[in-house]
Amino acid sequence: MKKIRFAIVGTSSIVSVHAQAIKSIEDAELILICGRNPAKAKELAIKFDCDWSDDFQEMLNREDIDAVSICTPSGLHADMGIAAAHSGKHVIVEKPIDISLEKADALIEACKKQGVKLGIIFQRRYSEGVAALKELLDGGKLGKIIYGGCYIKLYRSQEYYDSSAAHSTWDMAGGGVLMNQGIHYIDMLQYLAGPIVEVHGQCMTLGHQGMEVEDTASAIIKFQSGALGVVEGTTCAYPGLVSRVDVYGTEGSAIIENDILTFVQLKSGYEYRSVSNTEKAGVSSPDIGFHCHRMQYQDLVSAFRNDTEPSVNGEAGRKTLETILAIYKSAFTGKTIRIPMVDSAFLSELKMAGGFTK
Repeated sequence: MKKIRFAIVGTSSIVSVHAQAIKSIEDAELILICGRNPAKAKELAIKFDCDWSDDFQEMLNREDIDAVSICTPSGLHADMGIAAAHSGKHVIVEKPIDISLEKADALIEACKKQGVKLGIIFQRRYSEGVAALKELLDGGKLGKIIYGGCYIKLYRSQEYYDSSAAHSTWDMAGGGVLMNQGIHYIDMLQYLAGPIVEVHGQCMTLGHQGMEVEDTASAIIKFQSGALGVVEGTTCAYPGLVSRVDVYGTEGSAIIENDILTFVQLKSGYEYRSVSNTEKAGVSSPDIGFHCHRMQYQDLVSAFRNDTEPSVNGEAGRKTLETILAIYKSAFTGKTIRIPMVDSAFLSELKMAGGFTK
């Protein structure tokens, strides 16, 4: 069988991670890197031994590309993904799927109509610790889930937000700490503990200047199962501390810290020994940075070949987006928000009000 041939759109730092992941898979081939900055696109293409282009449409016209990985600012994801789908390419989108429910829905529908697959990058689902805890939860080992939470205590400098609209504006970033950093852990929490159906949140911009989006947020949440929980996030926690997901059930508790399952205590006496991704995969330390991306790309290659759904598809990406937007809507209106939401119409009012800076 022929290799699945990929192009990557974008020239940000995450592109190197995607490129390494693709090139490490026997059944995949990196054909081209496309970016609006010719110098950066060429530099990356030389590094990864592939073609380059600064013309997106020209790239889509190539017949030697089967799938397009979109690593551009979040506000461009759906538009570029729809164009790729209309060109008959499978679509991979770095998180988030986009910044509004309407655009996310348009992308999902376009891929279905064109008969191509859509995958959203949430590589942390593929870490060894998350997989082990998911197996325990699916097997009922923790009993009935009572409480679950995610806590994102990171640091981003003023220079980080000043450097790009993709970090700091509603139109390009779609949000701050929740949309850009916390989204991984909100996705992980729902993957493990089940869908969130109600939120009451607060968001503020407290530690940075001149940015539209939030750098600090918290929300009380309710899961579909009836369990309660919390989401916390900030990029003001100097120098950058732990990111954690924890789940508590009637039969035991578990904690994941920085993607490692660090604690499992069950009434049954079950013991868990953590095995690092590098130990499990037999890879060397330089591979740590892209190992989980590689595992997700392996899933994507299998889905493209076998005409199956990627394990993280468009609907999964939409669900995480919807949860974050519900927290934003709650913070903006002061109301508890039920999920599913009808639409993202409140975002225009939120932007006009100056976001969460007042």
